[in-house]
Amino acid sequence: MKGSKHNYILQLENITKDFFGIKALDRVNMKVIEGEIHALVGENGSGKSTLMKIVSGIHPLGTYSGNITYKGEICEFKNIRQSEIAGIIIIHQELELVPFLSIAENIFLGNEQSKRGLINWQETEKKAKALMQIVNLNESPDTLITNLGIGKKQLVEIAKALSKKVKLLILDEPTAALNKEDSYRLLDLLLELKKQGITSILISHKLEEICYIADSVTILRDGVVIETIVDNVRNTPQEKIIKSMVGREYTERFPKRKTSIGDVLFEVKNWNAYHPIHRDRKIVDNVSINVRKGEVVGIAGLMGAGRTEFTMSLFGRSYGQKISGKVYKNNKEISVSTVDSSIKNGLAYITEDRKKYGLILNESIKNNITLTSLKKISKMGVINDRKEVLEATKYKNQMDIKAKDVFQILRNLSGGNQQKIVLSKWIFSDADILILDEPTRGIDVGAKYEIYNIINDLASKGKGIILISSDLLEILGLCDRIYVMHNGIIKGEFLQDSVNQEDIMKCIIMKE
Repeated sequence: MKGSKHNYILQLENITKDFFGIKALDRVNMKVIEGEIHALVGENGSGKSTLMKIVSGIHPLGTYSGNITYKGEICEFKNIRQSEIAGIIIIHQELELVPFLSIAENIFLGNEQSKRGLINWQETEKKAKALMQIVNLNESPDTLITNLGIGKKQLVEIAKALSKKVKLLILDEPTAALNKEDSYRLLDLLLELKKQGITSILISHKLEEICYIADSVTILRDGVVIETIVDNVRNTPQEKIIKSMVGREYTERFPKRKTSIGDVLFEVKNWNAYHPIHRDRKIVDNVSINVRKGEVVGIAGLMGAGRTEFTMSLFGRSYGQKISGKVYKNNKEISVSTVDSSIKNGLAYITEDRKKYGLILNESIKNNITLTSLKKISKMGVINDRKEVLEATKYKNQMDIKAKDVFQILRNLSGGNQQKIVLSKWIFSDADILILDEPTRGIDVGAKYEIYNIINDLASKGKGIILISSDLLEILGLCDRIYVMHNGIIKGEFLQDSVNQEDIMKCIIMKE
């Protein structure tokens, strides 16, 4: 950057915050130049989201120490409303949109275009269209949010931020659930907003995206700023950033595993399912797959390919209707008609949405880990508290879950640690077949590597693993065999050592 003087829109000085005796942030100092895109990176639990929640008033004045200077003035936000009035808008990883309201209604929710208590719907639609045009959202303002894909929902959130006269836009993992095309479309939009003078702070684990878009990068580790890169981010080696994030050299993305594959453990034949609302829309079409003992089987495909719909309909018929097909374990037909029967027959389902379906966030670590198998820690319906604590502590130590103790509430843990608890819960159930749906979504490279080791360890014990991932490199790096799915249909099957990314994409495109 030219010159030595900068116009800083945001300056953080000695920001310190504790959670239940654990220091989440330790004297953090950070400066953001007006008009830049500033990336904030670090492992899960490094303090990134906590820091931005302080900036945006979610963690209000009095819950932290240190100073926030915004546009030259010290700010003491007591709530998020005050920060929004100042022009600081945060978009969370879990989007905060109302599904059965329209795009226009969501854009102006809490900021209604009204006069004397009456909403001016004509003005609402007119302004919504103008904002939607800025973010390149080609939909009717009357479209319900529930009918939009995740990429378009992100655009609605940004349009909503623009409606509030945003000056500093904070985005927490905005591309975590997007495919590559939608991700770069969103990043290009941020570059356009930059030309209009809007400053952005981007929290992301996707370093290739950071190097593509960021002017500066601040790296956090264990609540401490390790370094800030301010020059030539695009040409900064990703290995350098990773080393600062994790505190060690990062040479291999995927740990090595000695493969010892046995007989067929699990088989699904001619599986069909229809949409839960639209009865005539088939979402899973005659799918047949099998998994051997000790094998990691991947299901690759684009967003909306039907992978999650297939596995959810398989696990206790948790999704869809008019479901048919047969399931076998060790060559014997089993029932998976309910969640309870699926668990009893050795299935586990690690959902892609851990916060909504995988965990009880307001409960403790121990209560979440033991939830699937209470019979193992109880007698005559009475839970043995001591045994529950011992079991939960064992998994906390084995999984290296970073928490004070097993009594800590999950809501206060990082995404990576929450994901380890989901895995612990299902490993505790003694499942033989584990369905892992996007198990590393939204977690950092260090936590990913730990999850990969857990997957390898489970396979080495003869478990059958079904892995769904939108990251093709992850599929290729972990799986012994790969199914390719598109529009609810299995399009192809490959051995890991005889396929690459191009082969998988060709399988999807060429067989349309």
